[in-house]
Amino acid sequence: MLRTDDIISTLRMFRQENLDVRSVTLGLNLLDCADPSVSRLCDKIRIKIRRNAGALVSACETTGKKYGIPVVNRRLAVTPVSAIAAGGGPEAFCRIAVALDGAAADAGIDLVGGFSALVHKGMTGADRALLQSLPQALGGTARVCGSVNVADTRAGINVDAINVVSGKIKELACKTSDNEGFACAKLSVFSNIPEDNPFMAGAMLGFGEADSVVNIGVSGPGVVKTAIERLIAEREGVALGDIAEQIKKTSFKVTRAGELIGREVAGAVGAEFGIVDLSLAPTPRVGDSVGEILMAMGIKNVGAAGSTAALAMLNDAVKKGGLFASSSVGGLSGSFIPVSEDKVLADAAGAGHLGLEKLEAMTSVCSVGLDMVAVPGDISPRTIAAIIADEMAIGVVNGKTTSVRLIPVPGKSAGEKVVFGGLFGESVVMPVISPDSASEFIGRGGRIPAPLQALKN
Repeated sequence: MLRTDDIISTLRMFRQENLDVRSVTLGLNLLDCADPSVSRLCDKIRIKIRRNAGALVSACETTGKKYGIPVVNRRLAVTPVSAIAAGGGPEAFCRIAVALDGAAADAGIDLVGGFSALVHKGMTGADRALLQSLPQALGGTARVCGSVNVADTRAGINVDAINVVSGKIKELACKTSDNEGFACAKLSVFSNIPEDNPFMAGAMLGFGEADSVVNIGVSGPGVVKTAIERLIAEREGVALGDIAEQIKKTSFKVTRAGELIGREVAGAVGAEFGIVDLSLAPTPRVGDSVGEILMAMGIKNVGAAGSTAALAMLNDAVKKGGLFASSSVGGLSGSFIPVSEDKVLADAAGAGHLGLEKLEAMTSVCSVGLDMVAVPGDISPRTIAAIIADEMAIGVVNGKTTSVRLIPVPGKSAGEKVVFGGLFGESVVMPVISPDSASEFIGRGGRIPAPLQALKN
């Protein structure tokens, strides 16, 4: 039975501590839309999205009002597009992107993910065509997001794919130079990409999923920070283990609330309920920051010694609390550290406390990777590729999901400020130490073999 104080504390989380349902994402299988004719394929995509996603917005609004819980984003994740347009060239994929964008707009969907390719072991002709289309497809649409899985613990790291993607990231930044290269924020490069992630830009519907499924992302950095501060204020001699226990208890309550909303929405739209992703995804708002949680633990300057250990403890406690609350926890579920989207992290980068190297170390224990990192506009594709390869190595060796979302800002150098606006925030352009020093290594191409950890059979 729920205790009265538990109910009151959960309500306080939503009303006073920036807890929200960050994303309700409808996963939709588009394999049955495949057609030799690109025109017919695009028509089928539009019809299916309008038919299945049309009810999502109203279902989220009705459920949010019913429980008094805000649903911030309504999103769509589709089957990796490279799988439904085999034989098509880059122009065909650009047309598909436009079809996805228009159908999402008609349905009232904020973003649509799944303009994706899985190339961790090799590339098909369709994969290559999709990668070639990325600058036009993502740069020319408002809602379409893409992801490319270039590494996997079982397969290793596809450096050839990384080199292709890195060039496209640079092209995408240049194509949207009038907007600080912002379209790069719609593309994530992954290792061990999950099939059920509700967060953009990496959301897609994996091949092991149902035809129609609702995945939900609940986020509450402010709730966790406040819980830690309350514990320290009420008790003397609070140890790190006590803080970890407090985070677990808080995560438990948040997960319960998230699953309630997710199952209700899934029933309303006639889809299966998939997972609740309890990821601490920050926003630029004060009081909604992962960096503030680390400071509440006792890290004065995020990026200083101890930051990685604090983040590891936070991530672990979040996962433990969520798993105890639900058997449907999935996606990423942990802590995001997107630099521009987290005011404290952005301020730490601006003050010189948090560099790219320390950020990479912290990604070894968090849920994603180098996320929303602005880098100098003159960075070379080979340097981008080397940064991606380093992050992929962390994911592959540790058997975890990692990703890279770099934004080369055209015309700007390290230390200059870039403003993306809204939930994407602002930060300084972070310096890259010894650029191009790995050009020869990355330029060799090929595939870095799978690590010993891959031999699990």
